[in-house]
Amino acid sequence: MVNKNYSQEEANDEKVAKAALNNDSVTESTEQNIDNQAESIQEEEVNEVSPEQLEIQRLQQELDDRQSRLLRLQADFENFRRRVRLDQEAAAKYRAQSLIENILPALDNFDRALNIEAKEEETLQLLKGVEMVYRQLLDALKTEGLDIIDAVGKEFDPNFHQAVMQVEDSNYESNIVVDELQKGYILKDRVIRPTMVKVNQ
Repeated sequence: MVNKNYSQEEANDEKVAKAALNNDSVTESTEQNIDNQAESIQEEEVNEVSPEQLEIQRLQQELDDRQSRLLRLQADFENFRRRVRLDQEAAAKYRAQSLIENILPALDNFDRALNIEAKEEETLQLLKGVEMVYRQLLDALKTEGLDIIDAVGKEFDPNFHQAVMQVEDSNYESNIVVDELQKGYILKDRVIRPTMVKVNQ
């Protein structure tokens, strides 16, 4: 009887041990299943972007685009302001140009009148008066920045001289201005009219 009871107790212990082992393996597999499910949920969360996050990304992209556009517009506006300022400075600097261009024919006539050879005293006095008016007019124009371009004896420069004739003169080197046919004028740093010249070959 003792052996029977003992065997039955052993059998019960074995059942309890097996049940405990089964419980442990069930617990382990349950924990494993829970871990696997948690990982897959995290992966899904990483892979799936919520609508709110999509909206944030869209708005961020829109903000970046607008900031870039704003910077381009600011640069364009600065360039426009600089151009306007330069135009205003040029307009102020050369404000007398159109007036001077209209006066140039009168200056040419003064030059021609002063080149006339006078023999009579009365004509000489008249020429002195004309020369005085001419000098006063030139002085007034010089205050506005007008200068006569030097030509005779200078090397020919197409920026300042307009060659209308070529001559051979042993008194001058090649490419030197020999004679001035019409005066040229420069306003500050801008040529109003080039000097018409004869150039030595």
